[in-house]
Amino acid sequence: MRVVIADQSHSKYAEIICQTIDEAALVRGTGIAKRKPEYIITKLENGNAVIALDGDKFAGFCYIEAWSHGKFVANSGLIVHPDYRGIGLAKKIKKVVFEHSRTKFPNAKIFSITTGLAVMKLNSELGYKPVTFSELIEDQSFWNGCQTCKNYDVLQRTQQKMCLCIGMLYDPNKKSQDIKVKDKVFQRLKRIKETIFLKKDKK
Repeated sequence: MRVVIADQSHSKYAEIICQTIDEAALVRGTGIAKRKPEYIITKLENGNAVIALDGDKFAGFCYIEAWSHGKFVANSGLIVHPDYRGIGLAKKIKKVVFEHSRTKFPNAKIFSITTGLAVMKLNSELGYKPVTFSELIEDQSFWNGCQTCKNYDVLQRTQQKMCLCIGMLYDPNKKSQDIKVKDKVFQRLKRIKETIFLKKDKK
């Protein structure tokens, strides 16, 4: 199994990457922003993605998106093919794309919004901290990318101040990056948000 920085030669995997993301969204029943193959190809060709391969077979993926002239960076689209789940591959991909982000954008704040408890745990281990949406990027083009998420109406109702996703941030300028947040904290945050927003949806 290889986890490598992607390049133009990996463009042939764009279709299966998008397909895997779409299928994961259906299975989870939670928000995952969809991406088109053309968008994924741009990330692959620019070296702003990490791909996991088992020989020539696609196993996993994650990409980098820079915002606000490189002041903020997001590691997005983390996905593992169903054939390779449960073996720690997501953690490997996350570490590689995180280090790649820090190399390409050493002064950038790295952020994440997710509903996935596993991703929250990985982020915490890398030094991310839970934050309010107001501490994240203000660039409207980023939030427009959430339009394909099934929970986008929640984001609109709250004027982009909160959603079912939990915001997390790694700030390279802060030294206290070694305090890990326990799984129970993330589970509680997720339950609270679901209770508040999903009840509103049913009214």
